[in-house]
Amino acid sequence: MHTTRRRCFTTPAALAMSSILGGCAWLPTSDDTPRARSCTNAVVDEKFSGPAGALIRGVPYFRTLQQALDAVPDQHAHGVWRIAIRKGRYREKLEIRKSNVHLIGEERESTFISFDAYAGQTRPSGVGTWTTYGCATLTVRAPGFAASSLTIENSFDYLSNDAKSPTDPSYTNDPQAVALMLASGSDKAVLRNVSMTGYQDTLFVDAGRSYFRDCCVSGNVDFIFGAGQAVFEACEIVSRPRRKPNVAPHGYVTAPSTQLQERHGLLFLHCKLIRENAQVPANSHALGRPWHPAVTFPDGRYADPNAVGSSVFIECFMDDHIAEVGWWSMTGLQKSGPTRTVFLPEDSRFFEYRSHGPGASKPGNVKRRQLSSADAARYTLADVFSDWKP
Repeated sequence: MHTTRRRCFTTPAALAMSSILGGCAWLPTSDDTPRARSCTNAVVDEKFSGPAGALIRGVPYFRTLQQALDAVPDQHAHGVWRIAIRKGRYREKLEIRKSNVHLIGEERESTFISFDAYAGQTRPSGVGTWTTYGCATLTVRAPGFAASSLTIENSFDYLSNDAKSPTDPSYTNDPQAVALMLASGSDKAVLRNVSMTGYQDTLFVDAGRSYFRDCCVSGNVDFIFGAGQAVFEACEIVSRPRRKPNVAPHGYVTAPSTQLQERHGLLFLHCKLIRENAQVPANSHALGRPWHPAVTFPDGRYADPNAVGSSVFIECFMDDHIAEVGWWSMTGLQKSGPTRTVFLPEDSRFFEYRSHGPGASKPGNVKRRQLSSADAARYTLADVFSDWKP
């Protein structure tokens, strides 16, 4: 038995949140076209043809998100700057460097921020490649970011590349393609009713604290990863297919690089782990593997020994595409010599509690460590976020 889904969809709980963030919403007009409430600071509409920043009903309008972000003033630092986004597909590669910017989409299924950069792609300047750290469609480098009712996607054609032979001149060995990156400087990010779509490395939560509610994250290889402290509550985690023949496992849901001094990394509460379609086989996707990124130390550059990843699943539904073994190993750059170090999942902080569904652990499976009720009770929003209440 499995749950087949072709794409992320809006749950009833998410519908209640649709187009709402911080008390602001899209309101209908007499001609059934929505308009932003007065608490909106700017509107982005791909059909807008006037000059950037022209006022309509007292609100500045822009055709692109970049124009709207460029117009965010510095002096709002202790308030919130809300940008309402009309339905459309905005092909833009964006960075948010100002605090407390909120993006409010008109509808998750029809409001897209999309770009197709990938790690191995040459930068527009012709110097170097994007790398995993630079290829994101949307990168956040400031605190207080929030988003609702929209989709952030990396549209790189991963499957076509995956089907190619490595000897094909057009093949890339660096197909990582990030949709959303929460980078250094990001903290207290909140996403509600947002889809993040890609294949390898979809969501890079590399810094700060973040909260995802009623969201959907889809991908195949390491598609939720990084060193940040992130809580996913009532979210859909959708595994997507591969085209490369004879690859096992097909994918990994998480690849945390949590620093050892941090008590928490990636925490999933009451989420659904499902497959996108029947092309995702049973027993094909691991819950995660330990990522030890290469770091430059005084004695050389090698896999960070302090990146002891944490991925914890609490009372989550798991379809049968989840691998029976649960977790997988991962290699990292060795301190000396050309060989790579193998990092084992049992040396990381990988746990489950009351998983259910066809992909849940069977009795006696020692590979999938289970939390006690007392231990599970300590995985709360308050424990992860301390003084912050998202």
